[in-house]
Amino acid sequence: MTAKPLLDVSDLRVTFPIRREGDMPWTPPRLLHAVGGVDFTLNPGETLGIVGESGSGKSTLARALIGLAPATGRAIWQDGTELIGLSARQMLKYRADIQMVFQDPLASLNPRMTVGQIIAEPLTTHHPGLSRDQVKTRVKQMMERVGLLPNQINRYPHEFSGGQCQRIGIARALIVEPKLIICDEPVSALDVSIQAQVINLLADLQRDLGLALIFIAHDLSVVKHISDRVLVMYLGRVMEIAQANSLYATPQHPYTQALLSAVPVPDPELERAKTIIPLAGELPSPMAPPSGCVFRTRCPRAQEACAATPPALLGEAQHLTACHFPGPLTPQEIARAVAEPQPA
Repeated sequence: MTAKPLLDVSDLRVTFPIRREGDMPWTPPRLLHAVGGVDFTLNPGETLGIVGESGSGKSTLARALIGLAPATGRAIWQDGTELIGLSARQMLKYRADIQMVFQDPLASLNPRMTVGQIIAEPLTTHHPGLSRDQVKTRVKQMMERVGLLPNQINRYPHEFSGGQCQRIGIARALIVEPKLIICDEPVSALDVSIQAQVINLLADLQRDLGLALIFIAHDLSVVKHISDRVLVMYLGRVMEIAQANSLYATPQHPYTQALLSAVPVPDPELERAKTIIPLAGELPSPMAPPSGCVFRTRCPRAQEACAATPPALLGEAQHLTACHFPGPLTPQEIARAVAEPQPA
């Protein structure tokens, strides 16, 4: 019997009304389509990596899932509750189950609170019956678990490095024993060596505690070793979703292939020999996305059909691609993309 998904998301959309300076009060606002119909499921204990360029809607999607961005569509929690549209009071019940680790480790921590107060805040909110000693004991235990010294409990965030601040953020998220942690580019502001430490910490905690993770990054190499499945986003749409091994070995969407071609290879000879597939131009404006396939203006394989209708997310059960012409780019298509990039 198949286990029930922890989270089942379908046709999730986030649209923001934008007014320009000088618009009359009766002028209808322009619409910014930040997320345009995202579908995925997340199983208990699974890690879903979400990748894409800056501006592809990854962070907005994460905020929509926890009620920090207005959304339409469906996001069904494991108990059958529809999370989209819940009020702040109704959502409070699920705050302990769904926690978030933010991108900027220092900016996400209150500088006027000690580390102990920061980590304890969710615990006192969701478990007000605990005594002060019980809270302090749990905070110290969690600090040790994420690699912090318990005797640092009365220090302030500015006294810690970036990596240590991110560990504080992870401890704050874990203190209420959630079922899902959404990591919004948690290592992008850290040095490479510290990135590896934080990713390894998250992987260890997930294994020990049975957590589900949504791990957001703009670099496919960052999510490679932690993700069970990877979802590739572009301009608010899902381009490809597959098991991590399948996606890295046989990417089907031209956008995924371009992103993977830019991932550095540790072998100098292989790095020099590989061909990088360029992405010409800039990301189109989400206020005026291209018709049909939103990636067609930068795609080396774009044809007339791509402008006519948006591609459906199709393929095998474990590897879905939103492309009218999926499959590896041919040497001729790559050569054409390198020589004459498509106009944005």
